[in-house]
Amino acid sequence: MADTSVHKVNSSSSPKGKMGQKYLACGISLGMRLWEDLPVGTAHPETERDYETAGYVIKGRAELHLENQTLILEAGDSWIVPRGAQHSYRILETFTAVEATHPPAVIHGRDEESR
Repeated sequence: MADTSVHKVNSSSSPKGKMGQKYLACGISLGMRLWEDLPVGTAHPETERDYETAGYVIKGRAELHLENQTLILEAGDSWIVPRGAQHSYRILETFTAVEATHPPAVIHGRDEESR
């Protein structure tokens, strides 16, 4: 029997979340989202999430505060935010990045803006 869960998602018609993210392909245990052209000064207060995130910066710069570390993320950099880790970010240059989340952030309200 062929796997019928395989599908293609075009970001121009992807659904958007409340924080501005575009939801891309999503499977049972992994989801992708795109943060596109976040403006300078955009910030997200400290939070923790019930999923692990791996990200890759396509363009721009951001400051990621993760537990007791501060990371400057630039085009070509990648990062991990472990499940349950306290973190926040601030955009330093117009920012575009893609992230993969496990389990998918979009499922069961895991990606709500405030917790």
